[in-house]
Amino acid sequence: MDPSEHILILDFGSQVTQLIARRVRESGVYCEVVPFHNGEAAIAKRSGLKGIILSGGPASVTSAETPRAPDAVFTSGLPVLGICYGQQSLVAQLGGTVESSDHQEFGRAMITVATDCPLFEGLWRETESHQVWMSHGDRVTALPDGFSVVATSEHAPFAAIADVERGYYGLQFHPEVVHTPDGAKLLERFVRGICGCRGEWTMARFRDVKIEEIRAQVGQHKVICGLSGGVDSAVAAVLIHEALGDQLTCVFVDHGLMRQGEAEDVVSLFRGHYNIPLVHVEAAELFLGKLDGVSDPERKRKIIGATFIDVFEAEAKKIGGADFLAQGTLYPDVIESVSFTGGPSVTIKSHHNVGGLPERMNMQLVEPLRELFKDEVRALGKELGLPDVFVGRHPFPGPGLAIRIPGAVTAEKCDILRKADAIYLDEIRKAGLYDAIWQAFAVLLPVRAVGVMGDGRTYDYVLALRAVTSTDGMTADFYPFDMQFLGRTATRIVNEVRGINRVTYDITSKPPGTIEWE
Repeated sequence: MDPSEHILILDFGSQVTQLIARRVRESGVYCEVVPFHNGEAAIAKRSGLKGIILSGGPASVTSAETPRAPDAVFTSGLPVLGICYGQQSLVAQLGGTVESSDHQEFGRAMITVATDCPLFEGLWRETESHQVWMSHGDRVTALPDGFSVVATSEHAPFAAIADVERGYYGLQFHPEVVHTPDGAKLLERFVRGICGCRGEWTMARFRDVKIEEIRAQVGQHKVICGLSGGVDSAVAAVLIHEALGDQLTCVFVDHGLMRQGEAEDVVSLFRGHYNIPLVHVEAAELFLGKLDGVSDPERKRKIIGATFIDVFEAEAKKIGGADFLAQGTLYPDVIESVSFTGGPSVTIKSHHNVGGLPERMNMQLVEPLRELFKDEVRALGKELGLPDVFVGRHPFPGPGLAIRIPGAVTAEKCDILRKADAIYLDEIRKAGLYDAIWQAFAVLLPVRAVGVMGDGRTYDYVLALRAVTSTDGMTADFYPFDMQFLGRTATRIVNEVRGINRVTYDITSKPPGTIEWE
């Protein structure tokens, strides 16, 4: 997509860089995230580029060989906003001083506005105090020529700085996180007030532009799309079908690891509601056979991914004549992660996606969602008329229930977990909490416990319940259910699901845990 105006975010390895992009887009402005070492090339393309944001990062400007913004940032004539490490890099590169400090700031802090400036216009006034979120050890100690202090905190005398004439601004705090209550408004003020963006980034416009792009890319050729049952592939398929009609055929590989009723929902939605050509492959026996006796979570993921590829490839050959493969790749999947050294970041877990299809299939990719974040995909789904109950469905991992069953996976365990998970989600919906929770699910533990049912001894599985709140899945807190809800849900599960006699609730945040157990 070639928007008429956009913002460039240079990533220095912060864990929350994607949140900057989310906030910018929420203000109606398109933006892209690029590793700092690719910044010069991105700026050179600069058609429609209106401003540059320098992200935070874990490195220290005071150390040698740490990341720096390319000179093109400062010769572009564009407004620049530096956040945390980005502020320190901005200062150091323009002739100021950054030093390590004995007084680190991590968490909530109060800043005081020293003077009015265009970045604060309509938000913060001189002498006012406001809550922000700090996360830094180093701090600015001397400003470059042309800069002035516009806000201070107890341990950061240069908490916010500005060179109004050049349009350069620096924030020691993080406006992109929710713990800075006015942060989103500050970012909107920068991209719309300082950079002059009009804020025309909408899902309706994206839909129209993307349909034309799909038609131009594909022409009269055929497209196949692998459906996972999740929101991303479904939205991609409906968008492509709107662009191409019956040139699209969807393949739904039912691996037997879906939640209760999901396979039926997918088939009904695509064949019935949208009348999209759909091949439904029932392959549960094949997948479970491949997983027999496998306990390692990474091996499970790889087996499921490889088996999916085999089944999908066989079905693609049966269809014949398809030159394009569609998939629901999202923007977080294609952003190049960087470490503070500029190298690749550590892989926490591998992700199952159609993107692993072998080159021998010799197909071109159609990835209409690759510029969108998850919440934008949901908005696009609503724009396309997908039912709210489908668009608003909690995230579900590609490997399905296999990674919600630590240890070996069997058909019996899948059936037990499916029933228990359905009861849990049913209770959440009855309590009116489904939309307040980012993700909720049950985990069947590889543990058996002694119980008593009907005066008899049982020795059955333990079930863990998990529910988290989050804005993007990058960090998460457990949902604070009341004890009556947990007691009611546990009672239903134990009474209605044969094979479970004990229920626990996971109260681990992310970090240190991940949302899924495997």
